[in-house]
This record gives sequence, C-alpha cells and structure tokens, in this order.
Amino acid sequence: MSFDPNRPTILYAAPLSLFSGKARAYLRWRGVAFEERLATKEVYKEIIVPRLGYAMIPVIETPEGETIQDTTEIIDHFEALAAGPSVFPEGPRQRLAAHLLELYGDEWLLLPAMHYRWRHNRDFAYREFGSTAAPDASPEEQVEIGKKAATRFEGVVPMLGATPEMAPAIEASYEALLGELEAHFSVNDYCLGGRPSVGDYGLIGPLYAHLYRDPASGEIMKRLAPSVAAWVERMHEPPQPESGDFLAGDEVPETLLPVLRRMMTEQGPCLRELCGAVAAFKGGSPDADIPRALGMQPFTLDAPGVKEATGKRLIFPNGQWLLQRATDWLGSLDGSERASADVFLKQIGGDFVTPELVEAPVRRENFRLVWA
Repeated sequence: MSFDPNRPTILYAAPLSLFSGKARAYLRWRGVAFEERLATKEVYKEIIVPRLGYAMIPVIETPEGETIQDTTEIIDHFEALAAGPSVFPEGPRQRLAAHLLELYGDEWLLLPAMHYRWRHNRDFAYREFGSTAAPDASPEEQVEIGKKAATRFEGVVPMLGATPEMAPAIEASYEALLGELEAHFSVNDYCLGGRPSVGDYGLIGPLYAHLYRDPASGEIMKRLAPSVAAWVERMHEPPQPESGDFLAGDEVPETLLPVLRRMMTEQGPCLRELCGAVAAFKGGSPDADIPRALGMQPFTLDAPGVKEATGKRLIFPNGQWLLQRATDWLGSLDGSERASADVFLKQIGGDFVTPELVEAPVRRENFRLVWA
C-alpha cells in the first residue's frame, strides 16, 4: 500500500495502552506512514477530548483531517483504501473465525489483561501512567502522577470480573489459553496461516500491551509460551509490510479450534445475555442514548483445577457491535458457503451465533453507539 510520507497519519497513543498496541501493529503491517505522538495530559485536554467528547486512545488523525477513534474503525478505514492484501479473509469459515477472534480479544481478554496488570504489575503501571501523562517530570513525580492517572482504570477492574476471589480462576484459564495458543503458534505464523487477520489484531491488544510488555506477565508468557511471545513480537514489528497468505481452501487450522471453543465456553453465554440486555434496553427506552454498560452479568471461566470459577462482570453493548460483524457476515452467505460456516460454528460450540441472535442492532456514529 502506498501512502505519502510527506503527509503522515498521526497516531495519538501510549506504549502501555491495550488498543494503541492493536492500532500500531496494524499500521506497521499495512505500511502506513504515520507519526506516533504520546497522549500526554495536554494532548488529552487540547486535542482528544475536544474532538471526541471524552478521553480515549488511540486516536487517528488522517492527512485529510479526519479523526478516527475505535481500532476496528481504524482498520476498516485503511482496508478500504488498500489495494494490496487484506486482513479480512474471503473464505466463509476464515472470515467468521477472524471476526470472532477480534471480538474475543477486544472484549473478553480484557479480563486477564487487567487482572495481571493490577495484581502483578501495579508499580510498573504507575510509572508508565506517570511517564505518559508527564514525560518531563522526575521519576518520583511520575509515580505520584501515575497513581492519580490510573485511578479510573483501577476502579473498573473489579467491574470487569477481576476480583481477588476470581484470581485463581483467571490465572488458570489464562494459562490454559496460553497452552492452546502455544500449540497453534508453534506451527503457524498467524491465526490463519502466513498473513495476520483482523483476528490477530484483536488478540494482539491484550497479549502485547498488558500480557507481554508488563514485566511480570511478560515473564509468564515467555516461560510458558515462547511461540506466543514470538508471535507477539512478529505482530508488533512485522518482518515485511503487507506480506503473507492465508491458508488455502478456507482452512481454519485444527490447532486454532481449542481457542475458539474456549471463547464459546466462556464468552458465549455472556454474548447471548448481552444481546438480550441490549434488546430489553431498547424496548424500555427506545429514545435514550445507549450507555457504555448495562448492569452486571454472571460469567464462568474454564479454569482447570479451580473449584470457584464464577464471577460477575459489566455488560458492554460495544461487544454486540463487534459480534454483529460476525452475524452480518454470516447473514450475507447462502448455499454451500452458509452451510460451511454453520458446520464450522457447530464444531466450536458456537451454533447459537446466528443473525437472529441480534434483536436490536447498533452502529457507531460520531464516536458513539447508536441504534442501527
């Protein structure tokens, strides 16, 4: 893909930010000429909040002056401009798997990511928050600034389900996932072969910024799953832009199926309840703005050896927006392609994923969810 280096895209981001890592990895693979600017306190005040109406990174400013905030929309934007290979597979099974994995990484793996950061990497996180907010302050000042800046992130951790009581289950589930990913990435460069898909970019957010880059969790990954660590490094520093191919014949590797089955076992029941909660909210308040969360829901982790693996977490409507990418794709298929996709979903325990699952569709407009 060709971009004018004299008119670079600007990425407002931070090294410790989960979704900044997703955006950065994609822009590098796509070969976008971009300039990364640290999201300091001043940048939030003068640029990000005035444009979005709230404080969130990453934010993209295109050479044409367009502002894009969500990483999924960032990828969609540049994919629409690209003439080269796409991160969206064309086969029905591979495309469905890619959308599901993006949903899994973006929404569900927030749980281990936030758990490990705030249980095992807290002091490191304070320093990182401080150096991001005030890069010119002394190390001692940065720690104090970081503690204040991190307050809103720490406060939401229990609401994501990462409570002290759930710690053994979260760690057992995550280590089991690492084992499944290790088996896959020991024989595959990416999720679906030799080219990263949008599913890889969903996974890279939590697996890079929190679970690889944070020192304590990074040590765990490198020790238990060195092939996963190598994939993270390959994703973050692509060997060559726009390179590689997906597996032929719309193949979803057998080694990837345990990961998708884990997703359906853990996240699947929450997705069903999420869609019901969104529909119920619209039915009761059809003219109200869609809130960022709709109460709490129970969830259960597939945590080997742990007796108590059930907790509660917030219900995020944004998860339905990501789910709709899979259900919309499924709904666009017919004939043998739809039959192939349906067989694949049954293989992974996801046959409940149908277009009919989404009763009250949503979309994004002006940086917020609205009714479709």
